[in-house]
Amino acid sequence: MAYRVDKPYERNEAIILAFDIGTTHTAVSFSHAIPGEHPDVRSVIKWPGQPEASGDSKIPTIIAYQDGEAKYFGAEAREFLEDEDYEIARWFKPRLHPASMKLDRAGNGSDSSEYPPLPRGVSLVEVYSDFIRYIYGVTKNFFINNTPNGQQTWSRLHDQMPIVFCTPNGWDLCQHAVLTDASIRAGIAAEVDAEDCLWFLTEGEASVHYALAHNKTVDWLNQGTIFAVTDVGGSTVDSTLYHCQSRSPLVLEEVCASACVQAGGIFVDQTIREILERKLNGSEYSDHESISLMVRQFEQKTKRAFDGSQATNVIQFGSSKDNDKVYDIVKGKLTLSCEEIEEAYVSVIFSIVDSCNTLLANHMVQYLILVGGFGESPYLRGQLKCILGGKGTEVVTVEEPSKKAAADGAVIWYLTELVEGRATRFDYGIIHATRYNPSLHEKYKDISFTNADGGKYISTFKVLIPKDTILNAQWKILVHKTRVLLDPSDPSFDGEIVAHILSWRGKSPAPHILDLSQFQSWELPPGLAETIQIRANLGAILNPAKTSLNQTTGKPYCDANISYEFSLKGMKLRARIHWTEKGVEQVGPASIIPITKL
Repeated sequence: MAYRVDKPYERNEAIILAFDIGTTHTAVSFSHAIPGEHPDVRSVIKWPGQPEASGDSKIPTIIAYQDGEAKYFGAEAREFLEDEDYEIARWFKPRLHPASMKLDRAGNGSDSSEYPPLPRGVSLVEVYSDFIRYIYGVTKNFFINNTPNGQQTWSRLHDQMPIVFCTPNGWDLCQHAVLTDASIRAGIAAEVDAEDCLWFLTEGEASVHYALAHNKTVDWLNQGTIFAVTDVGGSTVDSTLYHCQSRSPLVLEEVCASACVQAGGIFVDQTIREILERKLNGSEYSDHESISLMVRQFEQKTKRAFDGSQATNVIQFGSSKDNDKVYDIVKGKLTLSCEEIEEAYVSVIFSIVDSCNTLLANHMVQYLILVGGFGESPYLRGQLKCILGGKGTEVVTVEEPSKKAAADGAVIWYLTELVEGRATRFDYGIIHATRYNPSLHEKYKDISFTNADGGKYISTFKVLIPKDTILNAQWKILVHKTRVLLDPSDPSFDGEIVAHILSWRGKSPAPHILDLSQFQSWELPPGLAETIQIRANLGAILNPAKTSLNQTTGKPYCDANISYEFSLKGMKLRARIHWTEKGVEQVGPASIIPITKL
């Protein structure tokens, strides 16, 4: 059923697509927006390999490869899970998670070995590219076949089509760059246009747009209300705290940095596998193929019905010929106790509650809206209502199924943009060369260094944008930085300078003094990560006639007094450089290069 936006569209005619590529399932939503009309938000509900009558808006995030070539996708690929002639790409989304999100179920750093391997010779970018190309093609066919004058409309608008990717709250420009590269390879965006046509929206923000669109009777939402939205998906739980700035028109602002933890439905499936392997050890059904079939049946049926009230629960995996009463198997049905299934949920629920408690701390939050595919689990809902309700926070759900909350919400976001301010998740800053002062820095003498001008310096981390800073369309920051450069007349100097923007992701306050002596090739101390580089060419700024001489080495150097300007255009970061020439302030372009070190 389509959702109709309650205010007229005011921009140029467009087809808007939104891709929610989840760990286990994927959804695509779209809208054909015409100026002056109320746009409808629709979902792709016909996918190859799935019964048309089902109207299912999600497909499995699975690709079947043969000899390194993608052959089948979604429901069709699922048929080849146990076929030795095919290699399966699934659960590949967590491989893109930043290190700060990669925690195993014990709370330690995890690695990619926890997930099924990628097909041989196929990179993660190639997997994403193949899958994006597939869902784009199916979406195109669905739009053309289910929209009046669909072919003509698509042909006329597809070159300038905005495409919104829903991403976990914990992803940043590094992951966005990977998806951009994959989209260009998939042929859905040209390299020159990618910056303008590809958008990246957190699953938390997409979900709040969906939740409020499908809860028309939220009489508890008034100006000044603070509430949370938690999106529980396949591998991540994204929680965001919002402050209602205005009720009519509805305007929201993030209160603090959003939360994102690695927890979700796949971890329940992983634990149930371990339980089944332990329970069936010694039986004829303990082989990998039988256990995998049981896990799939558990995920598709048993898990979705389990609410904790049944003393026994059944996994239907075989026929009437499959019997082993010693192991609770009768006529192809494996019986599990309530306690056995609850065991599979323990660590996931702990992670979700812990994340919510951290986010809600120090705030009076009366309501938490629960969305997401795994958020529809009856058992999870019941546990969260009991635990959080006991602390004064009421868990509410949306009136419509929320499996496609992110995809629908992303389109609604593009059309309405209810959120005007977003909070930074980390401290962002630069490594700054600070003049060594013996009276202040004596204990750092051993890590000081001599710069091109012959002066003694120490490295410091200068925070430019503190964590929890609210960024909106009016936000702008100007950062002054003097660059001490080698001789600009040197033929090897091409005039380009690079500013390295770092983020502090540690739990303690960001360090001020940095000892970089033990780190090489831009390795950084734990907790610091390079996020982006700002590149600008100073060829027109530097004056070789104004070089100075290092009194110790005799080598020439030049001071470049410049400032970096950072601002937002929509949700996208922009950068420029400022300098003064003959007493007049000048402004020049700068490029933002995301760091894609995974």
